[in-house]
Amino acid sequence: MVLVMWQQAFGPYPFILLTLLLSCTAAIQAPIIMMSKNRKELRDRHRAEDDYLINLKAEIEIQILCQQLARLEEGQKRTEALLKKPKTGSGPW
Repeated sequence: MVLVMWQQAFGPYPFILLTLLLSCTAAIQAPIIMMSKNRKELRDRHRAEDDYLINLKAEIEIQILCQQLARLEEGQKRTEALLKKPKTGSGPW
């Protein structure tokens, strides 16, 4: 009974052909997949460099704004000091 079923099963020819076909497909797909991964890595690297440059520019702008704010605070303190200073001299002013 087992021998009869064994002979009715698929022979080695279709499986060998199928294996060969799948191997060829994998051999063709592998370089394409690797190239697409390399392109994606390159795109990611460029995006990371762009992000770094944008962050660096933002940091420089923030430093400039902080310096301007410090100058404005100093000017305001000087103005307040002048306004609190007692007036000397004659006259209504």
